[in-house]
Amino acid sequence: MKHVAPVGVLLAATTFLGAPAHAGSVAAPAGTEPGSVKPGGARKEPVGGPRLGGRGVIAPTGVKAPPKTAAESYVVADADTGEVLAAKDAHGRYLPASTLKALTAITLIPKLDKTRKITPSRRAVNEEGSAVGLVPKPLYTVEDLFKALMLVSGNDCAMALAEANGGLATTLADMNAEAKRLQAYDTVAKTPSGLDKPGQSSSAYDLTLIARAGLANADFRRYISTKTDKFPAPKGHYEIGNHNRLLWSYKGMIGVKNGWTSKALGSFVGAAKRNGHTVIVSIMRHNGSFWGDVAGLLDWGFAARGKVIPVGHLVDPIPDPPPPTPTPPPVKAPVAAPKAVETAPHEESPPVGLYVLGAGLLGGVIWMAYGLRRRFR
Repeated sequence: MKHVAPVGVLLAATTFLGAPAHAGSVAAPAGTEPGSVKPGGARKEPVGGPRLGGRGVIAPTGVKAPPKTAAESYVVADADTGEVLAAKDAHGRYLPASTLKALTAITLIPKLDKTRKITPSRRAVNEEGSAVGLVPKPLYTVEDLFKALMLVSGNDCAMALAEANGGLATTLADMNAEAKRLQAYDTVAKTPSGLDKPGQSSSAYDLTLIARAGLANADFRRYISTKTDKFPAPKGHYEIGNHNRLLWSYKGMIGVKNGWTSKALGSFVGAAKRNGHTVIVSIMRHNGSFWGDVAGLLDWGFAARGKVIPVGHLVDPIPDPPPPTPTPPPVKAPVAAPKAVETAPHEESPPVGLYVLGAGLLGGVIWMAYGLRRRFR
């Protein structure tokens, strides 16, 4: 009983002050590095390693430093091994602009039938920003919309695909769930297109995770590496071209996605393959033309991979939970037969003839006694 009073005082103080009553729900302290807080709020090591929590340039020793860039954040990684070769403010949270469409694509590609016909809504057709020029007619397949999403950054296509997936709210929930599955905890999707919206964010580290996941999908790779294609129109078709300039100018470029808005500035995530090895570069918040900077970082990545101690690593997606084991139906216990009630054995009544015989004998005895008595008189 001596411990009751202190516990009661603690609970009362907890209620009064509004503090959490369970352990492990520690609010993130001021100055916590991005990417170093679990979704539940508990502080932990930055995703990918402790060095990736820094905000300055983080580079390996023993090799030439990465080329300078005007980007406020970047990551250079080996896609094959998952090694982060160099970084700058890897977990800094910034507006992603259209690079967020890479998350839209990897979320929806497995969910939508590529051959399905789509009639875009008026809302999708009138979506602001970059567009492929949809009309509200059943001209397009899901395949067409994915191509235009990744080639010409069609915001109208992003909305049409979201509507085909059950609506905007459903799609955003799916995108944010996919980000968590990839452990891209800096990423919050508020739009499927990447158009600026309060609360929306990503990081160079997360964009690298998303790109790496996309490269594992054959359809995603096909969309991002297509240079030009034909797009349906009310009268025939017209040609569309990929906005990623490095597809034409950089040796081994696979593609992925570029983006720009006046608030986000320039952003880009791209992958290239040389001599059987793939390097990914992500940059964010670049105020200017970033194509040369990206090419320089890719060159440095190919030269450094396999020769340096990495500064961090790309984490793997969270494994899907195993399917539930079928529960066998409960075995019913056999129903016991009703137990026979034992009763005392019935004594059989003497047969009626026996009574008659006894009565006859008794009568005979009496008659003989009566006769003998008269005789002796």
